[in-house]
Amino acid sequence: MDRWQAMRIFVKVAETEGFADAARQLHMSAPAVTRAIAALEQMIGARLFVRTTRSVKLTDAGRRYFDDCRRILADIVDAEAVAAGTYGTPTGTLAVTAPALFGPMHALPIVMEYLDTYQAMTARTFFVDRAVNMIEDGIDVAIRIGHLPDSGFTAIPVGSVRRVVCGSPAYFERHGVPTSPIDLKTHRIAASTSAWASPEWRFGQDQRITLHPSLLCNTNEAAIGAAISGWGLTRVLHYQVGPALLERKLQIVLADYEEPALPVHVLYPDGRHTSAKVRAFVDLAVARLRGNRILN
Repeated sequence: MDRWQAMRIFVKVAETEGFADAARQLHMSAPAVTRAIAALEQMIGARLFVRTTRSVKLTDAGRRYFDDCRRILADIVDAEAVAAGTYGTPTGTLAVTAPALFGPMHALPIVMEYLDTYQAMTARTFFVDRAVNMIEDGIDVAIRIGHLPDSGFTAIPVGSVRRVVCGSPAYFERHGVPTSPIDLKTHRIAASTSAWASPEWRFGQDQRITLHPSLLCNTNEAAIGAAISGWGLTRVLHYQVGPALLERKLQIVLADYEEPALPVHVLYPDGRHTSAKVRAFVDLAVARLRGNRILN
């Protein structure tokens, strides 16, 4: 068995944490996989796995070798793709991630337009309010809101979003309109636990107000729904209430006290080669998002 195939088998066993699962996914017999790993360990001169009756775990040497193997195998795939012309024509499946509400509202239409343009492509979306590990989860492109940590990814700025306090016109008629952040202490607050990390709301000019929401919701949609119903106020990113603002179901207050806007980026792994499928989607997403009024 050649070195490349042995590395491929090793990576699959490490990912599945089992010889039988790896064999099934590789369309091999379990004994063949076991022999390949044994031969690889003998050739390297180190144990790569700790085997028990219930699990297969990487040793310290195995973890280091696993990282190197994934990088080497990815380089081989890149080299073969260049030779085959993959970087000239979009092919395969594109995986895109974005925040839970931003995804369906603003990323999904771009994905659908992309699939209409490149009909041989398929796509997978992952819309969640957390920063997924793009490499481990096989994500090609991410749309991220907020300041980004340093990474080996390419990040293209496409706009920004504001964090706003809003409520329904009916609520303000009954309870009055807050004119400064301190006034929020006298109002009912509905907050989303997905974004609720502390009882402190920050505003511009380093103003900080400690609040205790009467209603904690596990989704932004629920908190926004409570505000639309006239129950109380909520604080969300302004794109999340864009339709409700246009329909005048909600109105923004305390705009003069808002924090600086949060940047929005299109993010993708930076490598020696960017596949045609990623390059084509990034070009489309950047153009559409920069033209989206909600981000400007």
